[in-house]
Amino acid sequence: MLDGGLVDALASSQRLGMIGKRPIDEVIEHATAFVAALVNVSGTVIDLGAGGGVPGLVIATARPDLHLILIDRRATRTDHLRRLVRSLEVGARVDVVTADATTLGGWEADAAVARGFGPPATTLRAASDAVRAGGMIVVSEPPTREPRRWPVELLRRCGVAAVPSPDARVATFRRRVPRET
Repeated sequence: MLDGGLVDALASSQRLGMIGKRPIDEVIEHATAFVAALVNVSGTVIDLGAGGGVPGLVIATARPDLHLILIDRRATRTDHLRRLVRSLEVGARVDVVTADATTLGGWEADAAVARGFGPPATTLRAASDAVRAGGMIVVSEPPTREPRRWPVELLRRCGVAAVPSPDARVATFRRRVPRET
């Protein structure tokens, strides 16, 4: 059953052009792929390019045990997200940050998620900078999977390893733990 407050919140994002035209129930259903991929994650999850709140607000609603940080570079979007966080009464565990996620570093999140953030290299670089060694990265996949979307060389450069995903709608990675010398 869909949470009415979440449906209303995301519908307001859609009216403002922050979410595409797909029916909100389909948007939420797609975001459940992120929830499934985070099943073994605890702690803090960063949503890179949070936009209108997908998947971050869906994760926050489904996983009240997680702390979410929703990051977007556009102040109009983060102002809107702050209003949604208040209306959903999740402010105690959801922070909203106005910043360019590609220039952030030093985060030590347990996971990062991205839906429509940017090209694979940009997404993986920003996500690997945001998560701790051993942390999880979950990225939305396009409807038609591109076989060369995640080349081994890109994964190596970004310091991540692909891990099996529980759902084909998302790709999952783990930030490599540096070898001890």
